Amino acid sequence: MNVTPTKIPDVLILEPKVFGDERGFFMESFNARKFFEATGLDVQFVQDNHSRSSKGVLRGLHYQIQQPQGKLMQVVCGAVFDVAVDIRKSSPTFGQWVGVELSEENHRQLWVPAGFAHGFFVLSEVVYFTYKTTDYYASEFERSIVWDDAEIGIKWPSERSPILSTKDQEAVPLKNADLFI
Repeated sequence: MNVTPTKIPDVLILEPKVFGDERGFFMESFNARKFFEATGLDVQFVQDNHSRSSKGVLRGLHYQIQQPQGKLMQVVCGAVFDVAVDIRKSSPTFGQWVGVELSEENHRQLWVPAGFAHGFFVLSEVVYFTYKTTDYYASEFERSIVWDDAEIGIKWPSERSPILSTKDQEAVPLKNADLFI
C-alpha cells in the first residue's frame, strides 16, 4: 500500500496494491495490519456505509460534533471529487481543505480523521461510494457546513450548481458552525 500525505498532513491518500490482468483485478480494500503499518494509525472501524448517487450530486460537508468519525472512503464504481475540511479550531490548518479524485480506475482511498467535515461531488453518470467509520452514525450530532462557503473556498470541478439534499441546502457557513476545539 502506498500512502501519500496531502497538504493537510492528517488527511492521507492510500493506494492499495492492485493485481490485474485481462480477466479484471483483485485488491484488498482493507487490511487492518497493513493499514497500521502504512499509516501508523491504530483505528478501529465500527460501521461500513455504501451510497449510490447520480452525476452532479453533492453530498456534504458533513460531520458529527459528538461521536466524531474518522472515515476511510473509496469508490467502487464511477468517480467523485472527494473533499475534507479541517474544522478543528486549534489546528494550524483550520478552515483549509483538500480535494482528491477517487475513482474505480485509480482505486485510491482517502483517510479523513475525526475533526474534519467531509463531502463529495459526483463526476460520473453514477457512483457507488463506500466508507468505513470509526464511530457510529448519530443523527442528533450530525452537522453540515455549506458546500460553497467563501471562507473555505473549495474549488469544486463544476460550473453548474450541484444537486443537494434538503439537509445540505440548509447547511450553515463555517463561521456559524459548531466546531471542534
